[in-house]
Amino acid sequence: MKLKTFCKDLLVFIVGGIIYSVAVLVFLAPNEIAPGGVTGIATTLNFLFSLPIGIVVLIINIPLLILGFLKFGKGFIFKTTIATVCTSLLLDIGEVLLPKFHIDLILASVFGGSLMGLGISLIMLRGSTTGGVDIIAKLINRRFAHISVGKIMLLIDAVVVIFAAFVYKNAQSALYSVVALYSSSRIMDLVLYGSDKGKIVYVISDKTQDIVDDILLQVNRGVTVMDVVGGYKGEKRKMIMCTVRRNEVSAVYNSVRRYDEGAFIVVAEAGEILGEGFKK
Repeated sequence: MKLKTFCKDLLVFIVGGIIYSVAVLVFLAPNEIAPGGVTGIATTLNFLFSLPIGIVVLIINIPLLILGFLKFGKGFIFKTTIATVCTSLLLDIGEVLLPKFHIDLILASVFGGSLMGLGISLIMLRGSTTGGVDIIAKLINRRFAHISVGKIMLLIDAVVVIFAAFVYKNAQSALYSVVALYSSSRIMDLVLYGSDKGKIVYVISDKTQDIVDDILLQVNRGVTVMDVVGGYKGEKRKMIMCTVRRNEVSAVYNSVRRYDEGAFIVVAEAGEILGEGFKK
């Protein structure tokens, strides 16, 4: 079962990485539009020194992945490492094989940003990220919990975009980068979150506390533990309830299976979620 899950993850990572590579190499980089984050740094270094984008992305991510392993544990970092390596390799392969479109900058921004968001979303739906800014944002959020991960990522992207504008010596580059990032975020919202919908995960297991601790650490979502009674045998048990975004369900599965392969899990739709960590 684990091998089957790994193969599914790897296949999605490859498909997501291909889409992401097309976005960066076909639409964004040729038109001097920085996609933000680590990839934005890599494209500007490619412009300055002709360094391979994928290799630079991987080199920058290595210390971040090590730091993430030390802070978040191997569960989260393992998938992120696989996804990062896949994306980096595909970026360098694509740099040789893919065409470069020098087109209208608005079209390049919208199509590049949208494809970038789709590629990242596919990877995130399998409980992973593409590393880089995601890890930095999570680390800063753990130190300064009052600053959301989204705001931290936005700030880092803004710094990268401004840096790229200086490198390209083109102020318009920063404006088109904003268009690309907005397009990417909208596609990610659509694919990952829908219309503010989420999932409610119910878990019944004998390893309740271990699973709760793991969800709090790895998924960073609140958990409710309730006393329940089985209708057949009348046994008293503990049930975990956790409300998450669609892309976080896989991470909850991993937390449960880490301690109890035979746990009883029910996933229900949440039409709309209001409150801390979700819609205000």
